[in-house]
Amino acid sequence: MTNANAELPPPPVQYREPVSIGTIKLASRFNLAPLAGYTNLPFRLSVRELGGVGLCTTDLINARAIVDGIQKTMILLATDPAERPLFVQIFGSKAHEMAGAAKWLVERKLADGIDINMGCPVRKVVKTGGGSSMMCDTTGATVDLVRQVVEAVPVPVSVKMRLGWDDDNLSAPYFAREFEKVGVAALTIHGRTREQGFSGGVNHEGIRRVVEAVERIPVFGNGDVRSVWDAARMIADTGCHGIAMGRGALANPWIFRQFDSWVRTGDPGPRGTYAERLAFMRLHLRRLVEWKGSEKNGCVHFRKVATWYTKALRFPKRVQQQLVMLSGLDEFEAIIAPFASGSAPEGWSEYDSQQAHIAVPAGPIAHW
Repeated sequence: MTNANAELPPPPVQYREPVSIGTIKLASRFNLAPLAGYTNLPFRLSVRELGGVGLCTTDLINARAIVDGIQKTMILLATDPAERPLFVQIFGSKAHEMAGAAKWLVERKLADGIDINMGCPVRKVVKTGGGSSMMCDTTGATVDLVRQVVEAVPVPVSVKMRLGWDDDNLSAPYFAREFEKVGVAALTIHGRTREQGFSGGVNHEGIRRVVEAVERIPVFGNGDVRSVWDAARMIADTGCHGIAMGRGALANPWIFRQFDSWVRTGDPGPRGTYAERLAFMRLHLRRLVEWKGSEKNGCVHFRKVATWYTKALRFPKRVQQQLVMLSGLDEFEAIIAPFASGSAPEGWSEYDSQQAHIAVPAGPIAHW
């Protein structure tokens, strides 16, 4: 964990100036990174309202499913004017499907930009030729796929990728150069290889090489940023033009507001209070219910995030067990009633949220 008492360095001067992705000027240089199953409309909208977010991106969405009009996929594409600008992240391995999905999204005004996923390490994505596996192909096919997506739409196209497949194949700098040549407007680079999965530390030097490989487009660093201190270190080590956060934002949705305050004043200001965290959890659940269209379905979706809320709020084990089996809003209110005053338990700290990390796949990565 980052030392909360360490002296915070001054913000980089350049971060006080806005950055643009193509024609889209971002309100800040700190973005919500796509995270499958979590960065849906209810969470994105709720984080937006706290302030400080530059750009939100959807969960990764199968391009083929968009083209085929799969109903479950249409639900993932739900958006709201209050969360714009919004990029939709798509994955796939066939150029015509990727370009067709991008065009479909833009024609229906569901996306202000398109993000291509080249970072997902999960086997069900990789085995179809999508995600991280695209970084193995340096014959020109991957670059051509990206070029076709860029040419299919009038909006900016970005790419999110890892450093490469493994330490012997760090192809990210090569792809960064080639993508810029075919018109990609921005890159987000997660500082691990596919072989690493989510283990080990983020390679800041690897991210720096990607930043140095491009001439004009912004590169957003990603990975293991859970505090302003982490962000300051990422910026200093890599020279990245901005930062994208996934799991760090889920544990501390106020992190964007803190970053924005740090850049403007040098002081990140407070994290969310205990009462604010309770209120945010309640809002998140109610929006999940609205999004899913029923209490039961919304509560079922809430179960997957209940554990990290209970950790951040230091709920007893029995409360966690109740929330992960939640089935209704009245039941939720009854469960949290003993904590509804917003009074933090003895010894609770605003930094407790750093312990509330999102679970990642376990076991051999080949089996993910």
